[in-house]
Amino acid sequence: MEAASHTGEHRIVADALVSSDLSQRDNTVFAVLIAISFCHLLNDMMQSLLPAIYPNLKVQFGLSFVQVGLVTFAYQITASLLQPLVGLYADRRPTPLALPGGTLFTLAGLTILSVAKSYEVLLIGSCLLGVGSSVFHPESSRVARMAAGGRFGLAQSLFQVGGNAGSALGPLVAAIVVMRWGRSGLGAVALLALLSGAVLWNVGLWYKRHGLERLRNARLSAAAVVSSDDGQATRGILVLLILVFSKYVYLASLTSYYTFYLIHRFHLSIASAQMHLFVFLAAVAAGTLIGGPIGDRFGRRYVIWFSILGALPFTLLLPGANLFWTGPLTVVIGLILASAFPAIVVFAQELVPGKVGMISGLFFGFSFGMAGLGAAVLGWLADRTSIETVYRVCAFLPAIGMLAAWLPKVDHANAKH
Repeated sequence: MEAASHTGEHRIVADALVSSDLSQRDNTVFAVLIAISFCHLLNDMMQSLLPAIYPNLKVQFGLSFVQVGLVTFAYQITASLLQPLVGLYADRRPTPLALPGGTLFTLAGLTILSVAKSYEVLLIGSCLLGVGSSVFHPESSRVARMAAGGRFGLAQSLFQVGGNAGSALGPLVAAIVVMRWGRSGLGAVALLALLSGAVLWNVGLWYKRHGLERLRNARLSAAAVVSSDDGQATRGILVLLILVFSKYVYLASLTSYYTFYLIHRFHLSIASAQMHLFVFLAAVAAGTLIGGPIGDRFGRRYVIWFSILGALPFTLLLPGANLFWTGPLTVVIGLILASAFPAIVVFAQELVPGKVGMISGLFFGFSFGMAGLGAAVLGWLADRTSIETVYRVCAFLPAIGMLAAWLPKVDHANAKH
């Protein structure tokens, strides 16, 4: 049994080595990576306006914490269910111009949220935002891998940091626009979707003219190497999904309820609490940018190990910290936790070669779903206990990072010298 296990690991290593060598024949196309990162910024900035205006919605519609969590759930679960399906379809039938088309759903979702008069309409607008994400993320992640030129961790980090930066800007935009003009200001911000659509149209043209050829070369490369052990790959995917669960449920406690926590415990104003949320999300963006290149250099298993389990001491300290230390602790937590996701996505793509869209959609969708489910459950917990209890319970989630010991050992095949 042990010999068979080692054989499976060696096969995975061989796959990763050969795929990496063949993929490096193409150069890294930074213009494309910067373009999709910029559009990721716009996309996630517009979508992060939803949690940023939760305090306003709670007052205007008289919502409970459970209802606030269900708004997040409606948005996240829509994206969660659709993203793997979109990715699987794109693997079979690449659709370069689907990228600009997806921005129309984001435009429609924000517009509806800006004029909603009832809770049910809020849920519809949230679902449309989720559809926009379900189209954007799998295809953009595929484009990032096409343009990577073998530097897959760097490409994923550049792509994902745009989204993190956009998420960080969302509360800042909300503080400036929504606090001044109210929810109707969301309609004006939604027009940025048209700018994103124009940029993605040009990315789609590159995808059609050059990306599809790179995609065909990658498929030929994947067919040329020895198949990886199915048991090893399946085990690795399951472990990675569990790690994503721990990461995103904890992050949901901060992205959805951090402002409420600060307002309730430290009596901050809404604007001040949103600035603290902006700082936390900026730290998440920085961690994302760092994680991918470090994984390319030293191995993705090490990054995954540290980025989940390494946050544990700080999450345990957070519930008892005063206002002075709460900010620095959340910054450190954001930096460490966020460094995992680029490494997780690339690790998973290498475990299942030739299924970049499906794997990207699965992991982006699962992360959205866990964030949405986590927000709903944590909202229920906050209603029945207190917002402080949420952070005391979530403090132990990073301990799940110990499961990284079960990941297949393929990192030395990917590390740069």
